[in-house]
Amino acid sequence: FIHRMTNKFTRCSKILELNKVLEMLASQAVLADTKEQAVLIEPSDNAEEVKKLNWLTSDAYSLYLKFGAPRFSGASNTAGALARAAVGAVMSPLELLSAADTLRAIRLVKDWREKTAGLETSLDEFFSILCPNKFLEDKIFFCIKSEEEINDNASPELADIRRKIKSESALVRAKLESVVRGRAKYLQDAIVTQRDGRFVVPVKAEHRSMVPGLVHDTSSSGATIFVEPMSVVESNNELRILAAKEKEEIARILAELSSMVSEYADAINHSYSALCKIDLLFAKASLAVKMRAMSPKLNTEGRVYLKNARHPLISNKSVVPITVELGKEFSALVITGPNTGGKTVTLKTVGLFCLMAMCGLMIPADDTSEVCIWDNIYVDIGDEQSIEQSLSTFSSHMVNIISIVETASVGSLVLIDELGAGTDPIEGAALAKAILMELNSKGASIVATTHYAELKSYALETDGVQNASCEFDVETLKPTYRLIIGTPGRSNAFAISKRLGLPKKVVDEAKSFVSSDSIKFEKVLESLEISRKSAENREAEVNKLKAELIAANKKASTKLEEVEKKASAIIEKARRDAVDIVDKARRDSAELIGKLEDIKKAANKQNAGDMLTRARSAAKGALDSMSQNADPVEHRTNEGYTLPRKLVLGDRILIVDIDKEGDVLEISKDGTRVYVSAGIIKTWVDIDNIRLSKKDKNNIPKTRRVTGLSSKKDSETKGEVDLRGMAADEAIIELDKYIDEALISGYGSVVIIHGKGTGVLKKAVEQYLKTCRSVRSFRLGTFGEGEHGVTIAELK
Repeated sequence: FIHRMTNKFTRCSKILELNKVLEMLASQAVLADTKEQAVLIEPSDNAEEVKKLNWLTSDAYSLYLKFGAPRFSGASNTAGALARAAVGAVMSPLELLSAADTLRAIRLVKDWREKTAGLETSLDEFFSILCPNKFLEDKIFFCIKSEEEINDNASPELADIRRKIKSESALVRAKLESVVRGRAKYLQDAIVTQRDGRFVVPVKAEHRSMVPGLVHDTSSSGATIFVEPMSVVESNNELRILAAKEKEEIARILAELSSMVSEYADAINHSYSALCKIDLLFAKASLAVKMRAMSPKLNTEGRVYLKNARHPLISNKSVVPITVELGKEFSALVITGPNTGGKTVTLKTVGLFCLMAMCGLMIPADDTSEVCIWDNIYVDIGDEQSIEQSLSTFSSHMVNIISIVETASVGSLVLIDELGAGTDPIEGAALAKAILMELNSKGASIVATTHYAELKSYALETDGVQNASCEFDVETLKPTYRLIIGTPGRSNAFAISKRLGLPKKVVDEAKSFVSSDSIKFEKVLESLEISRKSAENREAEVNKLKAELIAANKKASTKLEEVEKKASAIIEKARRDAVDIVDKARRDSAELIGKLEDIKKAANKQNAGDMLTRARSAAKGALDSMSQNADPVEHRTNEGYTLPRKLVLGDRILIVDIDKEGDVLEISKDGTRVYVSAGIIKTWVDIDNIRLSKKDKNNIPKTRRVTGLSSKKDSETKGEVDLRGMAADEAIIELDKYIDEALISGYGSVVIIHGKGTGVLKKAVEQYLKTCRSVRSFRLGTFGEGEHGVTIAELK
């Protein structure tokens, strides 16, 4: 579980500062042994082992996020004490309490896992090793109060001994207090004290003879003698005997507990070892949460892709995420840019993240990040000048690079900072190019930083080699620390010097010393930089608009869902209300028909039968209509309807699909649409969706009325006439016409509705019926017929 199999990663781990990350890991652990193990972790190059380590860490991370971490506090390594107990040694109270504390931690962690058992993980192989022993744990805690005190009830014998000691001590004190009261003037202090476990009194030296007894001690000044009066000698002897028995019983109890613990020693040791492994895994999970890390994808094909990677040793407030890749389209990356621009941090981030993953640690980067499990990682970073070996900076670097060139191969990652630096620029550039070519030919994966333009050109011209640059803001003279892959970095020396105040004349003269090819190359880089920034700005605008569009669509979808829910609720309520109305109408109609049945029995059978038939027909028609309209969202159509005439401004019309009336305000030129005012709404409506309202004064074309009676075939006359709202003379004309039509239709009786009102219309109807030759008799309506609001006339 802790990797010490090789030392081939030791040097690169130190340079890439893996040890500092491991110290961060140790700070997240709880147990002392786990902290020691954490800083000793070494990367593994075994692919299967690394995958298992990352799988364990990922599962611990999932448990940590869902349930938090179990409690490990209290557990400690008791292997030494247990080993001594196994060969018969007696453990001290402190050692026994440590064993009990460890047993309690084992039990609590086991209980924690049982409570979270719904999620199966690879950690269960360690949880299954935990073997709690609550009986032994409780036994130790019951018998031992602290490292200095054994419980009185640890055994019946101990309880009996201590009870006797307490009783005898009380007796001795009573006797001595009697001595103190009787001989107070001979005592230095009126107190009872102890010497060598025996109760004594402090007597003045000059009065020694006045208190007979055994002398046990003398004060340093000689003025006080501690005397055991003869009256308590026996009792003190008894107390000494009881104290010896107490000591023997305590030794027996500790020996018994030690024996019980020794029998369980292997289980405790194995459980504690598993506890340390679980603690280490949850320490990795806790560190991942702190770093906002994730489990990378793993491969052995040399691919590295770090998306928004954040170096864990740089403060979250100042770290700039970088995205870097290697091994997919190119296996060598040449990073250029100004000093302090972030090249070395990029180099270290790539190597450190690979080492972290090979230790089973999660990396602080975004999802989809990927690292390779390397056979070797070679690093040449920093100033390694050696005075002792008389090596310059260049020489020390070359010694290291020579070793790398000799041993690097496929499966190796080579990280070189400032390749070829520290010597003549022309020779250094040539050496750097040759070294890159040699490493590339051996199949090694390379990340190198440089200032040489020759290496920029080499990367541009060579397949499998890619340029990258650390962005620098010339306006502010500050690096942005962003890594731009695919674009070589500009030197910016002239621009920086000019911004810092170097005279333009000097800068221009310096430019004249540079070859024309270099100037052209820098101009190409400048053009590429401008194009890249322009493309990034456009991409940022597109992403912003895309995000706004997504947010707007989401908001619209949410609003639509809310509206649909509200509409569904309103429609459902309307349906329920409509059903209630229909049910009430059915009950009312049944009640009405029942009353008419009673009237039929009491009145003229033929006329009452006609009235009952008409009432049933009317009730049925009303109920059918109400049932059909119970769904408030029934779609109405204008199918089969043709306007009787062309519409004109001011016509009262009905908008069919919404069943709402309105007035015509405007008609389109082609006559297909009409601008309508319907209440507070004004809108254009297709003419196919319009009917003339029955209330429109121009609805029925005016024609000359032909005098004479219509036939029963041509006219459908109802069994009632409604005269309400008419003037008296107009009502009489309508009534006269209606009675003629009723006679033709064969009605024996008719209902004349005039309403109650002021009674004027009622009197006019009665006066007319008295003189009408076609009327046999008439009467006012009874209860259920309309009472005084109607008159029922029997026809001849």
